[in-house]
Amino acid sequence: MSLKDLPADCRPREKLLARGAAALSDSELLALLLRSGTAGKGVLQLAQELLDRFGGLAGLLHTGAEALRQIKGLGPAKRAEVVAVLELARRALLQPLQTRAVLESPQAVRQALQLQLGSLAYEVFAVMFLDSQHRLICIEEMFRGTLSQTSVYPREVVLRALTLQASAVVLAHNHPSGSAQPSRADQALTQALKSALALVDVRVLDHFVVTATEAQSMAEQGLI
Repeated sequence: MSLKDLPADCRPREKLLARGAAALSDSELLALLLRSGTAGKGVLQLAQELLDRFGGLAGLLHTGAEALRQIKGLGPAKRAEVVAVLELARRALLQPLQTRAVLESPQAVRQALQLQLGSLAYEVFAVMFLDSQHRLICIEEMFRGTLSQTSVYPREVVLRALTLQASAVVLAHNHPSGSAQPSRADQALTQALKSALALVDVRVLDHFVVTATEAQSMAEQGLI
């Protein structure tokens, strides 16, 4: 069914203007961005297909232009618009961490890390590099692995911290298995990185284990 076939008060744009954006479903919001469907496929159906394909909004936020190219009906203009909006969402979550100390915004840290890592199907080790006032310089994915392990090289983390002139870091990695409980291997890795970074006067403030639904702080558990 195309949007013009829907009752006026059920069309996403009219519904948003009358009742606010919160009244719209994920597929309706995405349909507003896409604006039109393809031959034989309405825009709402196309929007739902995108959400189903990439695992909802969280999965879509990790999707790049190349992956979107596989969706029939998404031309260059639509792909560019979707990627731009997704990048704006990511930057909006990181912005508070760039203007004040990350330890003052623990919930913002969790949200940013879940957005970055939570829905990935493979394991990633990331580092939040912080300045002398513990504000975010950048967050970078340093290493990628399989579902079960990632090879992390402390020397590369140290070199990157020196290049960015970071004074502190927050470590993070995801558990695609769904359990956010730090393992003994996670604790050993944290101590190895803490020791290596201490040699260049860079502090490890925390290490988060991230899943799609939560982000566990090792510092809060007394493991750092």
